[in-house]
Amino acid sequence: MSNPLAKLREECQRQLEAATEAAYPGTTLPESKYSQPPDPKMGELASAVSFQLAKTLRQKPADIAVNIAKHVKKHGLVASAEAVNGYINFHADEGNYYKLVFETAAADLEYGYLKVDKPQKIMVEHTSANPIHPITIGHARNAITGACLANMLRLRGNQMRVDFLVNDMGRQVALATWGWTLLGKPEPDSATRGEIFIGNIYASTNVSMELLRVAKETKVAEEKGDVPMIAELQEEQEKFDNAAAELEKTAPKIYNALKAKIAAYPDPAAEIAKLNTAYENNDPETKKAVRRLVKICIDGFVQTMGELNIRYDSFDYESDLVWEHKADEVLDALKKTDFVERDQGALIFNCDSVANIYALKQRWGLAPNHPIPRLVLVRSDGTTLYTLRDMAYSIYKFGTGMDRVINVIGQEQALAQLQLRIALVALGKPEMGDNQLHFGYEFVKLPEGKMSGRLGRFVALNDVMDRSTELALEEVTKRTPDLPEAQRRDIARMVGIGAVKYALLSVDANKQVIFDWAKALNFETNSAPFVQYSHARCCNILIRAKERPAPDFSQLKDPKEREVAAAVANWPEVFAEAADVLKPGTITAYLNSLADKYNSFYSALRVLNAETPGLVGARLALVDAVRVVLHNGCAVLGIEAPERM
Repeated sequence: MSNPLAKLREECQRQLEAATEAAYPGTTLPESKYSQPPDPKMGELASAVSFQLAKTLRQKPADIAVNIAKHVKKHGLVASAEAVNGYINFHADEGNYYKLVFETAAADLEYGYLKVDKPQKIMVEHTSANPIHPITIGHARNAITGACLANMLRLRGNQMRVDFLVNDMGRQVALATWGWTLLGKPEPDSATRGEIFIGNIYASTNVSMELLRVAKETKVAEEKGDVPMIAELQEEQEKFDNAAAELEKTAPKIYNALKAKIAAYPDPAAEIAKLNTAYENNDPETKKAVRRLVKICIDGFVQTMGELNIRYDSFDYESDLVWEHKADEVLDALKKTDFVERDQGALIFNCDSVANIYALKQRWGLAPNHPIPRLVLVRSDGTTLYTLRDMAYSIYKFGTGMDRVINVIGQEQALAQLQLRIALVALGKPEMGDNQLHFGYEFVKLPEGKMSGRLGRFVALNDVMDRSTELALEEVTKRTPDLPEAQRRDIARMVGIGAVKYALLSVDANKQVIFDWAKALNFETNSAPFVQYSHARCCNILIRAKERPAPDFSQLKDPKEREVAAAVANWPEVFAEAADVLKPGTITAYLNSLADKYNSFYSALRVLNAETPGLVGARLALVDAVRVVLHNGCAVLGIEAPERM
């Protein structure tokens, strides 16, 4: 059985039923859940059934517990039971239970990955970065979290699909395309990633335009003698001058060429608006240019994400929804409902009315007395908001055969995502509203400071990974200087990437991440390197074991061994719960705890030189089981577990 703890629970239940019948004949045993005592010395499982029976039997829970516990007999996995403050604590038979736990874990390469009874088709949409600048550490939290969620759900037995929404509509992409066109539509050289190449073009175009704008507005302000405006513009001038100086260092050819070419245009903003309109109208030449520019950037994304072993099943273009008039169809359908009204020329969707009529607040766990703000669908000038396209995209997602859709998007979009779900209900698609989840997250801060793609100030993810890998290489070299350089670099790559992933996943999604290099690469506690190093220690012992004596699990008497056994037995249910409630941090906390318990065992007790052959065999089985669990836990997070460090 792949869940030893469940097997023990079943045996405890049988013993509890028999003991209750013996102590109180004819008593119906209520359904009772088992908990784990705070201290392993108090037993493996505890039942609170005595408290449930107290009213029926008219006895104190403590007395009931004593009477039931004394009728529990040693059998199979159960050694004994004792009454503790009204609870009935079950102690496992060490030899039988440890044999089950360690041999089950070591024999099953997928140990812990409990499957759901009813698998679903689930889509996770994540990353979806604008294709105009590199993937940053901020996008990385989205991508790494989304990939982990998809991985957890896949390992639970669901059929997964991962999509990336390509935001190719709007002024930003049009601006980048115009700048790229001015340069003659060049391709990046083999040494430059597409996302860096396009990011430099976008920033150079924007900064050049902004400097021209500030110069014109400053001239007008000086002619009017508008001192406050002049002061404000001087601050802008300094900001863009600094950005220009940085671009002249990082991308001099691109920046200087665009600076010269853009200066020849009296109204660059009008050129961009024209290009944007042409793309919205599906003009063939414009479409060809924009799609090529976007493809260059997306190819860079794919390369960067691929190095983190993050992949996508589909890239969905926003423009396709526009050209197929899907957003217009959504708007027309909403207009036919009773929830859309005109207000000062704008078209407004009454979200709160829908939520109240369909009892969505109660159904979705929302504050009952908190009104949900209205949603503007069409501004008074006739322009539409992006939410309409999001509605059309949601309908498209479910149209691919999905049972559930999870959108990994920043927490600042919480209201928009809620309004989107409400709109799906108003459109007569309540199953879509019920089964679409917004997985929000907060931002990432780096010591390097604030990022801005418009100014060319970004901390590209691949740069973060390179730095993390180099720092990891220094530590790996200190610990294993005898390894060949190629092997040390490969280990450093696993450790460096793992460190970033663990650091982002270990913090609750609702909390901001303050990225700390020292913590992320700490080999001593609560980090990927700590967990990976613990795994490598397991592998090292197993490699050094010249033979595996027959284990005698009854000799595992030390409290540290009991703690490790309990942790290994808990893994399947820890994983299942984390996957079901979408909490990657539960996995990181568990792995840190297991690694900590294992290292305490490793430091205090001998394995290869244990007192008897039976004890050597039992402790080797323990080590092997820990190895499997650490490996599988890391795999859930998308982290590799090296055999040497």
